[in-house]
Amino acid sequence: MNAEKVAAHIINWLKDYVDASGLKGFTIGVSGGIDSAVTSTLCARTGYPVIVLNMPIHQASDQLSRAGEHIAWLSKTYDNVTGHDVNLTPVFEQIKTTLPSAIQDGLTMANTRARLRMITLYAFASHHRMLVTGTGNKVEDFGVGFYTKYGDGGVDISPIGDLMKTEVYALGRYLGVSRDILSARPTDGLWEDNRTDESQIGASYDELEWAMTYDAGDKSRDITDHQKNVLEVYRKFNRANRHKMEPIPVCSIPGELKL
Repeated sequence: MNAEKVAAHIINWLKDYVDASGLKGFTIGVSGGIDSAVTSTLCARTGYPVIVLNMPIHQASDQLSRAGEHIAWLSKTYDNVTGHDVNLTPVFEQIKTTLPSAIQDGLTMANTRARLRMITLYAFASHHRMLVTGTGNKVEDFGVGFYTKYGDGGVDISPIGDLMKTEVYALGRYLGVSRDILSARPTDGLWEDNRTDESQIGASYDELEWAMTYDAGDKSRDITDHQKNVLEVYRKFNRANRHKMEPIPVCSIPGELKL
């Protein structure tokens, strides 16, 4: 991949989109991970106003420090970037006192965290007349559906949605993203035990990219037992999360029933 040309293409796409929208710029949540670091840097390079939000909810200290350092670097490097820290832990704790305890299982509350962040992003974006900018990559958004519906999946635009995770890393190196972020193990930051993406999915992003490419291409070639296991993991998530990747089903009413 030619990282310089890909970066320029995305930056021009962002400029064209915000121009056509009539809005002023971009609002992005920064987590301390590679996807949000790359996306926020690309938006910063457009020259349009960019708001980056660090929205901790019982966040691990290393995630907090990486996000804070990235926001500080962006703000110093690009004068169109404004950073904010919005501590959502008290709000999340209040939600926990309101919801019935019987429904507060781990996954439900992890998704609630993501949706609380989405509400916050849209509050800033609405007030400043900006676009909420997604940070999902291709294998997450269109392969395994590893995101929260109406959480981190609730966005206006998706600049890196056509890039595999390895390609996002390549862009990150080109854009000057910090080594700490480049070397950090990917995590969604939604669990208090700081579990990684790989531990939740059961396969690495390199393996998932291979599976996604395999399913889209020639499936007649021989593969190893380990690759078969990776394919099963990929296909299981793809099937289960298909509802996130397709339009909301609409019940079509026959015309004669409306007469």
